[in-house]
Amino acid sequence: MIPPPRERHPTNARAAGPLKGVRVLEFAGAGPGPMCGMILSDMGADVVRVDRPDASEGMSPDWPVAVIGRGRASIVLDLKSEADRSACLEAIAKADVLIEGFRPGVMERLGLGPEAALERNPRLVYGRATGWGQEGPLAQLAGHDINYIALTGALAAIGAPCGPPSPPLNLVGDMGGGALFLAFGIAAALFERERSGRGQVVDAAIVDGTSVLMATFAGMVASRADAMDRTQQGLAGARDTYRCYACADGGYVAVGAIEEKFQAVLYDTVGVGAPPATREARIAALEAAFRRRTRAEWAHVFAAADGCVAPVLELTEAFDHPQMRARGTFVEVAGITQPAPAPRFSRTPGRIQGAEPVIGAGGRERLAAWAAAAEPLP
Repeated sequence: MIPPPRERHPTNARAAGPLKGVRVLEFAGAGPGPMCGMILSDMGADVVRVDRPDASEGMSPDWPVAVIGRGRASIVLDLKSEADRSACLEAIAKADVLIEGFRPGVMERLGLGPEAALERNPRLVYGRATGWGQEGPLAQLAGHDINYIALTGALAAIGAPCGPPSPPLNLVGDMGGGALFLAFGIAAALFERERSGRGQVVDAAIVDGTSVLMATFAGMVASRADAMDRTQQGLAGARDTYRCYACADGGYVAVGAIEEKFQAVLYDTVGVGAPPATREARIAALEAAFRRRTRAEWAHVFAAADGCVAPVLELTEAFDHPQMRARGTFVEVAGITQPAPAPRFSRTPGRIQGAEPVIGAGGRERLAAWAAAAEPLP
């Protein structure tokens, strides 16, 4: 069966989703903030991004922002200007959510910190995304994803057993420990506001969120001190049935046969027979077996075998995989293939609210509409 084409989303899509009507003021930055803004927009929120004057007004953002910056209007404001700060406070008075990712104290010095914002709008959910958190000896130091996950134990666990740790892109810290926890915190605070009628500050530190992602492994360490040794940790590639193997064409397959029933299918399918007695011998046997066929051939074989084996795809290859096409996991907006909103809802599905924002476009109109509204959401 030929998989269906990727869905093309219109660039003028109306808001839809469980957060439809929620007004979000996002202060432009890097790291978790933009991803969180994208997630909220995909779920229906009305997001206005405040861009700095040094951004190129009237120009589309750089390529990364073309995806994670989707679904927003934009307004250019100089936060060092008293008039523009007043405009921010007026927007805050009508907003449901604020997102900022500056170093601790920056928003306070601008007169836009939580105290001033919540005084202006007691129902505001004030989302703060940082690497180290709002306090502590490192709070004022610069850092990036690799630095934050280094302090959580996550980075040490990733990479080949005999070599330095390997940075897992910036998925674990910025996106997982940062953006997703910020989005969840905002959603939780909005839910709580329905009962109390009051907003609050959501302090989403990457080190905190990443540490929560490591909860399973904290439990392992509690029962065995060497559980995170990469030469022993099965989920880090030390296990023969949980690692990647090279194929005849230089491609790779990912093997995740943890349970015995899947291991039996794996060894039988690749033609090894009875697994050798030692881990080293089993790895060598599987390496030799997988090198006999190409990645595509193994993908075809295991498409009909429950051995927990999948081809390791490049991102552009993932766009066209039959499973991704069947799910509509990737869509095309303004000529750019990108992930569709997730998760999915049976009754109030989200959708992309348009292509990447043009800096300075649409924000004044959206804030004017907020100002015309009587009150923030009840």
